[in-house]
Amino acid sequence: MTEFSNRVERVSISGIREVFEAAGEDAINLGLGQPDFPTPEHARSAAVEAIQAGKTDAYTSNKGTESLRESISAKFERDRGLAVDPEDIIATAGGSEALHLVMEAHVDQGDEVIYPDPGFVAYEALTHVAGGDPTPVPLREDLTLDPATVEEHITEDTAAFIVNSPGNPTGAVQSEEDMKEFARIAEEHDVLCVSDEVYEHIVFDGAHHSPMEFTDSGNVVVVSACSKTYSMTGWRLGWVVGSNERIERMLRVHQYVQACASAPAQYAAEGAIDGPQDVVDEMVATFEERRDLVVDGLTDMGLEVPEPKGAFYVMPKVPDGWVDEVLDRGVVVVPGEAFGEHGEGYARISYATSTEELEEALDVMREATDAVR
Repeated sequence: MTEFSNRVERVSISGIREVFEAAGEDAINLGLGQPDFPTPEHARSAAVEAIQAGKTDAYTSNKGTESLRESISAKFERDRGLAVDPEDIIATAGGSEALHLVMEAHVDQGDEVIYPDPGFVAYEALTHVAGGDPTPVPLREDLTLDPATVEEHITEDTAAFIVNSPGNPTGAVQSEEDMKEFARIAEEHDVLCVSDEVYEHIVFDGAHHSPMEFTDSGNVVVVSACSKTYSMTGWRLGWVVGSNERIERMLRVHQYVQACASAPAQYAAEGAIDGPQDVVDEMVATFEERRDLVVDGLTDMGLEVPEPKGAFYVMPKVPDGWVDEVLDRGVVVVPGEAFGEHGEGYARISYATSTEELEEALDVMREATDAVR
């Protein structure tokens, strides 16, 4: 039998998926990064109209429809004050494919990729798939990534470092000063900064900034998506933005693994980005209320809780055995070590579900906390 490649043997099934499969059918699921809101009606309508008009029957441009890329370009101008050429954008099958393109286009065998630990599970896996060496670095006490720590770990073998703000699994939001430092590091060390901004609009305290705002060196690429902002995870539509020479290299990968993003999803994304944004404001306000409910509940149990300033996750420090006790009582939470070695002793809890379920889950967590003390 043909043996399996070394790179795929170095990738395991996500610890998040393992928790899901172990949970009962009636469990309250606080492990899923899935907003419990419908996709905005104007986004759905844009897709339906495009389908009915016969616009979605054929391949689009490899980079995506011109109109979608113009909408994303206008979004960068509106949100970040950045002038982005539509030719420097690729529409992708979600933010996950965008990350994959970045890795494949920039990471050679043995190259190092620095990323936050705890951090999004795909960072390590996609580094392995690209043949690189994962280099996880620990976070500050507030679960933000320290630019000084990143800079300390850069070597002559470093191909890229990843910044994720607002963060998954932490909910942490990097400061403007941090983002300026990340831009400086990318420029001075001539190394790629990958800014994962999938949760960019879900911010409760402070403001989101991108390192792309603070450098014109071309050493920053931005990955984002409609998935979280517009509750469009199932549509699988994201994008990557970078300098033209970087985009053209990523396109070489994209055209063979994907050809183009789904045409109906592209029209839905265009409708979401160009349409009314009050639905986003409403979702964010609801997430903030849920954040406060969960943080207060966990704090009342005596747990140490770094307060999340964005996304829809909280990552409390928990006693030994706490996660298993909660799972056994029918509430799905994810052990922190699923997100890296430095996640041990934490748990990730998603509050992207109803207030009623969150209140019920908090009662269960209170019982579990008492049981392990």
